[in-house]
Amino acid sequence: MKRTKHISRNFEMFFGLCGSVIGIFSGSFLIFLENITQTHTPFLGVIAIMASILGLVSTYYVKKNSEIAGIGFIIATMFVILGSDYINILSAIFLLIAGISALFRK
Repeated sequence: MKRTKHISRNFEMFFGLCGSVIGIFSGSFLIFLENITQTHTPFLGVIAIMASILGLVSTYYVKKNSEIAGIGFIIATMFVILGSDYINILSAIFLLIAGISALFRK
């Protein structure tokens, strides 16, 4: 019988969940900021929130298929950076760490 090594994916789940939650809050902040300052950022906030939801979905798939989850994290990172100028950089860093770790850790 061949033994297979089981890898715990808690690291990726933690960073993916933290990055997604921070992204949702900062995207909501961008939408709230539009209401107060009359700037044109609600579309960017919606993009950041949708990318963070993609990060949450990728967090769900980490234990099932880590390659797909890693690609999802990296795509979410790109859209979080695109969607929120510099306010959401912490979320992007967490999602990028989770994505790289899910793709390359064996």
